[in-house]
Order: sequence, then structure tokens, then C-alpha cells
Amino acid sequence: MRKIVIYVCGLFMVLAAFACVQKDNVNLEWKKEGQGIWKISVGKQEKVTLLSELDITPQWKAIEEIGDAPLAIDPKDVKTEVVDGKTYIRFPLDKDEKIFGLGLNFKTVEQRGRVMRLHVDHYGGSDNGRTHAPIPFFVSSKGYGALINSARYIDVWVGTSVRQDSSNPPVAKDRNTDKDWTAQPYSDNLEFLIPAEGAEVIVFSGKTMLDVVRRYNLYNGGGCLPPKWGLGFWHRVPSLFTDTEIEREVQEFRDKGFPLNVVGLEPGWMTASYPCTYEWDNTRFPNPQAFTKKMKESNIQTNLWMNPYISPKGELYDRIKPYTSSHTVWCGIVPDYMMSEAQRILIDHFKKHQLNLGVSGYKMDENDGYDSWLWPDVASFPSGTSAEQMRQIYGSLMQKVTTQMYKDENKRTYGLVRAANAGTTSFPYVIYNDYYNHHDFITALVNSSFIGVLWTPEVRASRTSEEWLRRMQTVCFSPLAMLNAWADGTKPWTFPEVAESVKAISLLRMQLIPYLYTAFADYTFKGTPPVRAMNLEEGYNMDEKMLQVSFDATNNPYALAIKKEVKDQFMVGNSLLVAPLFEGEKERKVILPKGKWYDFYTGEFAGEGEIISVSPGLDKIPVYVKDGGIVPMFPPIRQIENKQYPLEVRHYGNAPGIYDLYDDDGETFNYQKGEFVRIVLTVDVDASNNKMGKASIPGGKNVWSYSDYIFRYMTK
Repeated sequence: MRKIVIYVCGLFMVLAAFACVQKDNVNLEWKKEGQGIWKISVGKQEKVTLLSELDITPQWKAIEEIGDAPLAIDPKDVKTEVVDGKTYIRFPLDKDEKIFGLGLNFKTVEQRGRVMRLHVDHYGGSDNGRTHAPIPFFVSSKGYGALINSARYIDVWVGTSVRQDSSNPPVAKDRNTDKDWTAQPYSDNLEFLIPAEGAEVIVFSGKTMLDVVRRYNLYNGGGCLPPKWGLGFWHRVPSLFTDTEIEREVQEFRDKGFPLNVVGLEPGWMTASYPCTYEWDNTRFPNPQAFTKKMKESNIQTNLWMNPYISPKGELYDRIKPYTSSHTVWCGIVPDYMMSEAQRILIDHFKKHQLNLGVSGYKMDENDGYDSWLWPDVASFPSGTSAEQMRQIYGSLMQKVTTQMYKDENKRTYGLVRAANAGTTSFPYVIYNDYYNHHDFITALVNSSFIGVLWTPEVRASRTSEEWLRRMQTVCFSPLAMLNAWADGTKPWTFPEVAESVKAISLLRMQLIPYLYTAFADYTFKGTPPVRAMNLEEGYNMDEKMLQVSFDATNNPYALAIKKEVKDQFMVGNSLLVAPLFEGEKERKVILPKGKWYDFYTGEFAGEGEIISVSPGLDKIPVYVKDGGIVPMFPPIRQIENKQYPLEVRHYGNAPGIYDLYDDDGETFNYQKGEFVRIVLTVDVDASNNKMGKASIPGGKNVWSYSDYIFRYMTK
């Protein structure tokens, strides 16, 4: 009898072990969603994912316009299994394949050779996956990308793990005798571990990496289109400033001729913060509606700081309390943004105290981390969403709710946020943080273009006038140009010796708004990031053999350069290449992609598919324009107003050029109903190098911003 019992128990253990390992590859279905897009379902799908709660509508028509592209990998090479309640997904890696994306990283652009846990957090200075936007989307240099659509903390090994069944295994070496021994042998796979019994994978293909990114962005609703005023200059005032002090500061900007389109109010605008009431402090702002009205009469928008945690001192507390977490943060209750009841209560409160009083948008702080002050993973939420999933999508939910609130009023907003994830591409928020390394800020700017988010290298403080100006130059070529003086009251003119240079670059930012606004329109309608990595630029990613043939060189430094990680230069819009300098640098090297490039300021030829060394002096940030590039520019205005301006249309080089200038009312969502115009700017060049420019406006279309088109040919 005892033998039979042992046999049955042993059989049960074998069956149980078999049941906990689900080999999915045999019947793994790749469902084609649209041109160049496939979905894979692994195991048991969870109800809550990164995308499930965001009401995203893919832009299918725009996706089709990209054109179909075959999958760059064999589906049979993608391996999946569910083991012990966890999902494993494995992608193959070729020897020279590069991997980009996998979160808003600050130190690395190419991710191969790294191990990360993708986890929303306050950035701590290490690219370990814990960051403000740990988006589990990667882009391969082979021409495909994949999103792991799971709202869990995801572990990823990017070409670090070595399997026994590898098709291209590394060779074992003796450390005692072989100088080439390495602690990290070659790996031919990219592996993900999701702590759930299933996951959805969405795969995107493209003829180029940029097409992959565009398809991903359009699948997530297309990029945001900020109001025109959002692309002007922002200034955040000290935390406890009163309405009178802000008005005085605004007047000082006016007197000194510095641009200003948005003032940001920090925690002191509220009756209480950390935790928050979201109600105006009547000692500092006795009449907030009159204040915001006065600001708007001066063409200045008002943006308010907030964090998610609600104070017992305000009127919101008792109404929202039934829809909050089991845990508090800074003694404030944590609203469950997954619940429609909580959303309705919050929106009613926001409308009453902010939107209806003329507030233009928010800076949403502290929705990222640290673990020591945020809710723990054992916390519960009344919606039933796990604390882990809530951590991963909380910033996304806040963006969705506030964006929809403004959309319901047919008003565009633009703001700042500290946490985002997949699916937030269409939300008008730019990520910022408390970290402050200038070099790493540019790396983050580059990385943002792979994962469908925006990042601002805001200016806060500097040790020297040189650093101050270099930071200002950088931020003026970013998605949001902002000086954040909340802590120390600094001003653009704080360093008098560079004040005029700071004014010049901030005025250049204003001049470039037609170009930047069109770049954002291309983000919205075509999925093209307005600021993007060099790896996404056409003519940059040629292999070394092609380069040697193209330039007739056996030792081509350009070919060697593009093998390296490039994280200190980037593209803005269709034609501008920006190469910042940092404090202490007098010169730098710039990698110019294939084709002829010209100096933005002078129009002089700079180089063609090569590395150049430049010494621009302190007053200039190096900027280059590709051959045939057209850059439309406003006059050097201080503010965006509801009026038409003459447009200077700059043309660079000697190739013909064409540019689809975008325009709409700059404030509403009427563009989604077709109320916009594309003005076609063309420059023809004849055999004698004579140039003729023309602006073509489609018949019957309204033009909101431009009164005249003055062509300027920068290259003689």
C-alpha cells in the first residue's frame, strides 16, 4: 500500500511540474493588426496593461501611409514560455545588432550588454531601469521593435545571458592564459521576465528604425500637438511668490526685452502642499481669477505645480477618501485614478479651482518614487489594481485625466510630469526631474525619441556664466524651453556678462516656433519625433563597407564614429542638427551624416558625411542644416500673440528644397476636424544656381499665423 501512495504522489508532482511550464511557441499566434504591426499573446492575459486604461486610438490611416514592411526577424526565433507564474520572452540578436530604447536612460543610448529592471522611479543617477519612463519598448538596428505591454516590473537582459542551446555560443576561454577572456561572454539573445502568467507583445516593423518609431508612436495615438504658446519661453517663479511678486517679475521680463509666454507657480500657490489641497492660498492670491486674467491679457499663460497626494485640510479630502489607497504619502491620501468615481470628483475640483479660473495646465510632480516615501507594493487600491501595476501607470493615468479635462473644453494644454509609460505619446506632457547633470540631460533628450516621450533639460542653476549660457542654449532646442527658479529666484539675466547672449538664444527660440510647430505637427500626424537621435537620421546608419565605397577611403573616421554611441548631438525637426557644447569646452567634434551640411548662422558649407571640429565661441551653439533645408522663422518676438507675422523663409545649400509649413489656430482641437493648413514652401534652383522661392497656399484654406513670406538664400 505504501508503494502505491508513493507512486501516486510522484505522478502528481510530475503533472504539477508539467502544468507550471507552458511552452507557447508551438501554437504561438502572430496576429497582424495593421501594416507592419503584429500582436502576440503569451499565456493568460492580465486585464490591466500599460495601454488598456488610456483610451488610445491608433492612427491607422497614417500607419498605412508609412507603407508595409516585412518582419525583420523570423517569428519562430521568438521564444516564449510561462514558468512558475512568470512569463519569459526571448528575441534573437545578431552579432552586430544594436538595441535602443528600453526607458528614459540618462547615461547610455545603446542598451546591448545591460541588465535592467524597468520600474517607475525617481531617477537616482544609475541606468538600471528605474527611471521616470521605464517603457518596455526596444528598437533594433535590424528594422523592428517590440513593446512588452505589461504593467509589471519587467526584468530585461540585453545581450548578457548565454544559453546552452544558443545558435551562436561564445567560445570558452582560460582566464589564466588568454588575454581576451571576458567576464561577459558574447550573447545572442534579448530576454524579458514578466512576473505574471501572461503578457501581450506588440511588434513593429519598418524599412528604417525611424519608420519603426513612427509606427509605434502612431499606434499610441500619434504625438501631442502643444498649443503655440507652449513652445515659447517658460519661467517658474519661487515657491512662495505672491501675485504681486509674479506681476513684478513679468514686468521685469518685459522691461529687459526677454521672451516670456508661461509663468509656472510652485507649491506656494496652494493653501497646503505635500500633501495638497489644490486650492488657492488667499493670502498670496486673494483673487486668482483676476490674476490669471491679467496674465492672459499680457499674453502669458499660468501653469500650476501639483502632486497627487491630498491633504485633510481641503474640501476634496472627504469626498475622495472612499476612492483612495490603503496607504498614505506624506500623510496625504492617494486617489485611485483607475476609478471613474475618483476621476469625476478630481475633475470637478480641478475645474472649479483651476480650469474655470483660467489656468492653462499643470506640472505634475512626485508621481514616480522613491520607494521610501511612495506606497509600498503591499498597498491596496479600491479598483483592485495591484500596487505594482498602479506604480507603473500612475503618471500615465494622471496625464490621461487632465488631458481629457482640457479636451472637453476644446482647449489645448501643455505641461510637465515626472512619470510616464507606454501609451502617453499623445498626451501633452514633457518629463523633467531633480537630477541635474548637463551631459546626461542631452543623453535623455536623445533617448526620449526612441520611446515616444518628451524630455526637457530645464535650466535651474549654474556655477558659472559659461555653464549658464550653455544650458540655456541647450534648452532652447528642446521640446520645452524653461527656466525653473522655484528654489533660488534666478533670472535669465542672473549672469550679466552673458545676459545679452541668453536673450539672443531665447529670442532665437521664439523665431523658430514656426519650424518647431511644424515638427510637432509631424509628430502628431506622421509619428516623427520632433527631437530625435542621430541613429534615426537618414544617411547616418550606413555600414562601414558602404561608407568606404561612398567616400573612397580605406580608413574612414566617419565609419568608425557611427560605430560608437552618439549621445551629445541630435536632430530637431526635418533639417537641423544641434551639437551642444558644455562648460569648459572650447571646441568639439561633430558627426555630419551623409549629404552636404551648412552652418545655420552663416549658410557656409560645413562638411559632407564626415567628422568636423568646431570652435564656435561662447555665444553660439553649433547648428547645421542639411542641403536644401528650409527653415521658416518668425521675427524676434517676445511672445506668441493671436496675430499674423511676416515669415522669413531661410534656404540652405544649393539643392532644391520643399517644406510643408503647418498652421492652425494654435489653441483648440479644431485641427482634428480638418481646420488646419499646410503651406508648401519651395525653392527651385536652376543650372546657374539661381534660386526662386514660392509659398503655395491651398485654395479656400485659412492661415492664422503668417502674413508674408520673405525668402532668404543663406548659401551663395
